[in-house]
Amino acid sequence: MVIHDMKRYTLLSLLIALTLPLWAQVRVSVSAPTEVVEGDRFRVAYTVNTTDIDDFSVSDFEGMDVLYGPTRSTSSSYSIVNGKMSSSVSVTFTYTVSAVTAGTFHLPVATVKSGDNTVRSNSPSLTILPGGSRQAQGGQAQSRQADRMRTQDAGERITNKDLFIAVTASKRRVFEQEAILLTYKLYTLVSVSEMSGKMPELDGFHVQELNRTQQPQLKMEHYQGRNYGAAVWKQYVVFPQQTGQLTIPEIKFEATVIQQQRSMDPFEAFFGGGSTMVEVKKTVVAPAVTLQVDALPAPRPDNFSGAVGRFIMSSTLTPTELKANDATTMRVTINGTGNMKLMKAPEVAWPKDFERYDPKQEDRTQIGATGTSGTVIFDYIAVPRHQGHYEVPAVEFCYFDPEARAYKTLTTEAYTMEVAKGSGGGTSGGTALTKEEIELLGSDIRHIKQGAPAYQHIDSPFFGSASYWGIYGLALVVFGIVVYVFRRNANAAADVVGQRGRKATRAATRRLRAARKLMAAGNATAFYEETMRALWGYVADKMNIAVSELSKDNVRGRLAERQVPADVVEQLCRTLDDCEFARYAPGDPQATMDKIYASAEEVINSMDAHLRH
Repeated sequence: MVIHDMKRYTLLSLLIALTLPLWAQVRVSVSAPTEVVEGDRFRVAYTVNTTDIDDFSVSDFEGMDVLYGPTRSTSSSYSIVNGKMSSSVSVTFTYTVSAVTAGTFHLPVATVKSGDNTVRSNSPSLTILPGGSRQAQGGQAQSRQADRMRTQDAGERITNKDLFIAVTASKRRVFEQEAILLTYKLYTLVSVSEMSGKMPELDGFHVQELNRTQQPQLKMEHYQGRNYGAAVWKQYVVFPQQTGQLTIPEIKFEATVIQQQRSMDPFEAFFGGGSTMVEVKKTVVAPAVTLQVDALPAPRPDNFSGAVGRFIMSSTLTPTELKANDATTMRVTINGTGNMKLMKAPEVAWPKDFERYDPKQEDRTQIGATGTSGTVIFDYIAVPRHQGHYEVPAVEFCYFDPEARAYKTLTTEAYTMEVAKGSGGGTSGGTALTKEEIELLGSDIRHIKQGAPAYQHIDSPFFGSASYWGIYGLALVVFGIVVYVFRRNANAAADVVGQRGRKATRAATRRLRAARKLMAAGNATAFYEETMRALWGYVADKMNIAVSELSKDNVRGRLAERQVPADVVEQLCRTLDDCEFARYAPGDPQATMDKIYASAEEVINSMDAHLRH
């Protein structure tokens, strides 16, 4: 009984599959290779998802000859999942064609008529590669033999024309800090199983490697007169930090080539056996690349952030109505593409009565072919200490646009703030007590003082007495001290350069503490960036150097003028280099971070000891 039901079920399924509804959507798909070599034979298949076909036709094959076709075949499939059956039926029309002319062509469009519907296929492109290099002899060209990827015999020499890497740069002449995409492309005629190698440490460049989520896939490509299997192997985005003619050095890659070792036994060879695969190492050298780096136009604006690229900026201030001693936050958001990891945070001009804090930075960027793109968010926290009406000026962000070859300034809107009295009734939100908070400390009858009272003679007035003049003199001394302190603080506040220098050590120490936390968390990239900020920030603040003028040569000269020992200066530059390139260095990351942290702490202490005098 069960077998009989199963047969009925199978016959019913076949009947349903052969009588698909006419109202099903008709689709036509095309299957063909994307690259072929001139003279190759290959197939082009058009598949229709229904058997109800009244007419089928294709346009002409450009650059190809049809050898025969179309041949028609029908296929059907059935599946049962969780008791539900699904089926499909398709018809495939196949052409066998020959590639005749080298070039890039579009496969012909197929037109299918099914009932009242007329459906057309897409027209994918097909690249026909030349059949190899031509070498004229006696005025006639030799027959062209297509270069093919193959497995070499063991012991066969691998030449630099069989396997090599070509390097291309997106730009050969750029501005300082402008992004350049370096592409290292592999070309091979032999079977390559592995490839290893990396960019060496570069002096004068900030380097970021593009993360490739998929393994490189070889595709046929005609290059320098031959057909190679080609794939992009490595890509780097570099930001030049110096000007002049700079060179990206050559890179050595270690390739593993698979070769076939054939047996000399004719009996084994007759039966298809007797061969083994062996691995051969081959060093492939990618050539050096020379770039011309131009300096940014002069004069640079005073508020230049060091950013090079294209950006937009927005801001918010929350809240704008608050009480004294409550915090408010301004969020400045910068979107765009460029050297976003190297730019300086915009400055917010808070009112004088506001206590302000260093901005918190959130990085939401990723590296791409045109540089670092995405969003960087700066959160500025400030606390008003007194009530009143305040104006927060617009925030400016100045950057250089290499396409426009000009500096551009972005400006946010200005904000107004209303600050009310803080809790406690004081204008500054102090802890003044209200009447309800005063405690009754005594009873309604005071304690009677015992002993003889001290009376003052009426002929001994306080005015002109020794106590009077003592208090008067003390008041004058206190007034003089207050005036002195006020003037000293006013002069110190006016001395912006001096204030910046005095706060340099404290700011550097704060950044080093943040770097130590990042090191403990194992966040190497953020650790190196925070350590570099601590070192560059200390030098810029202590020596009053603008961020746009920060360079190792400038720092060396300024420190030498202040008679800082040469070994301390060299330790500073060496530590900066270690921070910049430690992410690419092999070895133990934790040990490297420990070493760099200790060196940064030591060099800041050494410079601070010499710059105090």
